Amino acid sequence: MDGEELTEQETALYDRQIRVWGVDAQRRLSKAHILVSGMKGTVVEFCKNIVLAGVGSLTLVDDRLVTEEALSANFLIPADESVYDGKSIAELCCDSLKDFNPMVRVSVERGDLTSFGGDFYNKFDVVVVSCCSLAAKKLINEKCRKLSKRVAFYTVDCRDSCGEIFVDLQNYAYSKKKLDETVECRLQYPSFEEAIAVPWRALPRKVSKLYFAMRVIERFEQVEGRNPGETSIADLPGVLKLRKELCEAHSLNESQIPDALLERLVTATREFPPVCAVIGGILGQEVIKAISCKGEPLKNFFFFDAMDGKGIIEDITKPVHLKPSSFGERGVISL
Repeated sequence: MDGEELTEQETALYDRQIRVWGVDAQRRLSKAHILVSGMKGTVVEFCKNIVLAGVGSLTLVDDRLVTEEALSANFLIPADESVYDGKSIAELCCDSLKDFNPMVRVSVERGDLTSFGGDFYNKFDVVVVSCCSLAAKKLINEKCRKLSKRVAFYTVDCRDSCGEIFVDLQNYAYSKKKLDETVECRLQYPSFEEAIAVPWRALPRKVSKLYFAMRVIERFEQVEGRNPGETSIADLPGVLKLRKELCEAHSLNESQIPDALLERLVTATREFPPVCAVIGGILGQEVIKAISCKGEPLKNFFFFDAMDGKGIIEDITKPVHLKPSSFGERGVISL
């Protein structure tokens, strides 16, 4: 992402944000290439934000056709059905995003991300996936990690009034302001597979209940062979049974994963647009940080629940030394 300077046209168009985060950050953004898969409400909010910020290119992957559910939270899909003409959701979103900022190259890629090789992922600086199975998240993350260059990897999921973001920046260096000086910092991130493999009993007592609940739902969908979000109230007994099994295996009290929370996640699988805006905004902010290498990024999970209006950052990382105090850190953001 180093090299070329901003053009005169870019400098004029992005003048206001250059005043906020500087010319170097905007230059990095304008040279960044982002891949996004799963054009649901939260991802659509992210795409809008990142296109307006002025990234170099955005590639969309979502071969699904438009459904009533897709229309409920995706404002990029035109209301006029006559323009659909067999187009995929990604293609319709692509047409709309180009109108937001003509200077950003927006394109569509067809196919299953899990079948693409390293050469494909090597074209990007950031990969964001949504609506992915547990196996797909692990596989795509691993493909990004095997590349010779660092590719930032994110997963994002939103169910009704709850949302989760996972971040893997691998070995990441950044700068931040401390009093009157700029300090260089470095963070080491685990992969998605490594993070969720940390034993639950080893985590701090106050880890977000959403973390555990999302893992239960994720595992249930995997065991049952379901696509993400393909659950209903009829599945609740099976989900509660799996929770019991997982809690016993991890020596965790079942009260850490309330029945009411699991019921919400199982039954209310559609996205809630106001929550999409919050999660998509946070994700956009984090990706801009990762590209610009300015500001402290979140590590490595972010959770939001509209029921209490709080955003919670959880550092779920396997420690080098097995000391209780070494497991993760926690931050709460009131939104």
